[in-house]
Parts: sequence; structure tokens; C-alpha cells
Amino acid sequence: MIFLPRGSQRLVAMALTFVILSATATMSPAQFPGSAGAGTTPPEDEASQPAPKLPEPKDGKRLSKGADVWIDAKKGEVIVDGYVSLREGVLEMLACLAGTKEHESIVGVNTKAQTVHAALLAVGAKSGTPVQFRPEFKPPSGSEIGIEIRWLDDKGKWQKTRAQEWIVDSKTKKPMAQPWVFAGSGFWKDPENGKEFYMAESGDLICVSNFTTAMLDIPIESSQSNEGLMFEANTAKIPPLGTPVRMVLTPKLKQAGAK
Repeated sequence: MIFLPRGSQRLVAMALTFVILSATATMSPAQFPGSAGAGTTPPEDEASQPAPKLPEPKDGKRLSKGADVWIDAKKGEVIVDGYVSLREGVLEMLACLAGTKEHESIVGVNTKAQTVHAALLAVGAKSGTPVQFRPEFKPPSGSEIGIEIRWLDDKGKWQKTRAQEWIVDSKTKKPMAQPWVFAGSGFWKDPENGKEFYMAESGDLICVSNFTTAMLDIPIESSQSNEGLMFEANTAKIPPLGTPVRMVLTPKLKQAGAK
């Protein structure tokens, strides 16, 4: 595997090219190890009808056709739409790509990971470094990213909450206290053809367990093992399965920890 330095000009150029120029060198689910088919259709409701979508953000500029990702340049926000994919149980992430890891993620999103990465760069976030386990543990770093989740209730009124309110510590049962940082994932090179693929396309978009492939991660040591998972879904706070949701990602630029 090849890991490019976080924050390098090459990573920035590749990410922006992916979105702005709609580059064709995107990852095929069958090509990346462990991928379950990013970009597939979200769950359907009991009547087997496609899940509804939220109205497009008023001041948002869509980045890529077919991806539910917008930038609000005035507010410095990245807007990512998806749906509730899990309401109870232990977690490895807050959000994954649709069709990948919904069994351990509260939200599935309708986009490629690299599109969100490029959007964060465009509003000033700085990617840092993913978690390191050897020779010693080093937590992930990067710009701190605030995440707010919005949705329409059964009366058609907008509701919103900090993403941490949907996640509780498995021991204390209190809402997650940790922030997310823009670790930035990395690239994997296929040894057979030399093509590079963005590693977060395997699904690891916004994690609560540490992954070297994570785009966003939490800056503490958080186990991936089933018996050591630290967080679980806060069922009482989460709307019904399939509910369309909007995540608003806001870099806290004055607190950036990226290199």
C-alpha cells in the first residue's frame, strides 16, 4: 500500500480534479478490497418505494452530478444528504457511503467520499494524518469539523441537533464528547495496474472507531474490535429508519490541527 502525505499538493490536486473536472478515474466497488458497492440505492420503506429526499439547500452549490453534496461558500459549510440507516446497536462510524457499512453506521450518504474531501478543502479545512498504530499509537489529526444533522419531522418541520447527540458512550450512556478531525484518508495503489484509489471509498467516511482509511475520525484511541467498541446509537434521539437527513459539516478553522 502507498500512503500519500496528508495535506500534500498531490492529494489536494487529485481531490479537486475529481470533483471540479468530474474525472473518470473513480473507484469501482469491485476493484477496492472490502468494498460492498459504494453508491447503491438507500433502503426502501415498507411499501417498497424509493426513500424521499430533502429539498436542495437554498444557498448551496452542488459539486458533482449524482452526488448529494453542496458547498455554501458564504457560510463555509459542506452539506451532505443521506438517510437514517441504523437506530440501535454499537457503532464504528456516524456516516458511511450508501451500500457499504450501514450495519455499523447511523447514516448512509449518497456520494463518493472523495467528493466530500474536496468540498472540505474548498471551504478551507486542512487535512491532517490518519491514526497510526505502530510503532506507537498516534491519534488522527486535521482541522476540527463540527457536524450538525437536520431533518424534517412528521409535521414537515425542520429539526436539528449536534451529531454527537445521536451517539452515546457505551459505558456512561452520555452523548459522545469527542469532536471529529479531518484525517484525510489516503490512496491505495493497485500493484497490477498502478492505478490509485481513495481509500475512504470502502465506506469509512465519518468514524467513531479509529481507521487508517477514515476521512473524518475522532482524536482519541477508539477500538475497532467488537468487544471494545466504545460507542452506540442513541436510539431515542434518532428518527425512523429511512428518514432523509442532512449533515452540515463546518470546519473550525481557528482550531485546525493539520500540518
